[in-house]
Amino acid sequence: MRKNRAMRHLIAVLVLDGLVPFDLGTPTQVFLSARDETMTRLYDVRVCGPGPVTAEAGFTVVPDHGLEMLEAADTVIVPGIHRGGPVTDGTLDPAVREALVAAAARGARIVSICTGASVLAAAGLLDGRPAATHWAWAERIGGLYPRVAWDFDVLFVDDGDVLTSAGVGAGVDLCLHIIRTDHGASVANRTARRCVVPPWRDGGQAQYIERPVPAANGAGTEGTRAWVLDRLADPVSLEEMAGHARMSVRTFTRRFRDETGLSPRQWLLRQRVEHARILLESTDLAVDAVARRSGLGSATALRQHMHATIGVAPSAYRRTFRH
Repeated sequence: MRKNRAMRHLIAVLVLDGLVPFDLGTPTQVFLSARDETMTRLYDVRVCGPGPVTAEAGFTVVPDHGLEMLEAADTVIVPGIHRGGPVTDGTLDPAVREALVAAAARGARIVSICTGASVLAAAGLLDGRPAATHWAWAERIGGLYPRVAWDFDVLFVDDGDVLTSAGVGAGVDLCLHIIRTDHGASVANRTARRCVVPPWRDGGQAQYIERPVPAANGAGTEGTRAWVLDRLADPVSLEEMAGHARMSVRTFTRRFRDETGLSPRQWLLRQRVEHARILLESTDLAVDAVARRSGLGSATALRQHMHATIGVAPSAYRRTFRH
């Protein structure tokens, strides 16, 4: 039976003056691309706002719905803005603040992309919570909202009912993460393929903060990363990785961090945990076998690392995501 439109998860995308056009297109495209195995859409996405708004690029967006859409939405997404009170002096239209606070109070999931986090902060929804935004706005937004536990190094922050992303492309990462949380890896991967984007990116914003892009001439660590991914189940030392890249350990570690934002050991652990998550979602392997195939050695080690990275045990994760 095809899912009734009224039963779909309703997403309201709230647009405000100074809108970043890419950030509006991201959730509408990604969530409308999310389909189940019968190719039935899983989300309804509706654009709303207090009235027509001017985009940063110099055109006007006329939303189909007003702020009342926030009263019904399961998820509210605020795209980035590059001008206006939230990013200049910390002020926010009282009607917008009231609508956001009411949506959060009744249990709607609240999401921001890029500088949309300033809107949530101006509404008081991020006080005392961890949050992300674009690294280039760190000084301005961090200064306006010192009560927020800003993390300017990550691609996104999932704090349960409030999720925030870094700039531009990181909004895609966050949308896919939400789909993965709602419907599992297979749906998120299918969505990523439809959007022609990777389902998961390594590292954080650190790999994008105004440093030269490594040349794709074999002199970087990309080839070694691919080599390691082919043998996650095997012990791989830092010295072996450096040797494969034909670098000293010191040079390899420095270049690796420049390219990924992580140390080789941090990156390898993240890949192993991610591979374990995929195996837990897509196979019936025992937890011990998942740990061995992921290179984590034992079920105890897997439990420790999954608790440290995503806060749940392997068995609980499998119950949530295994379909």
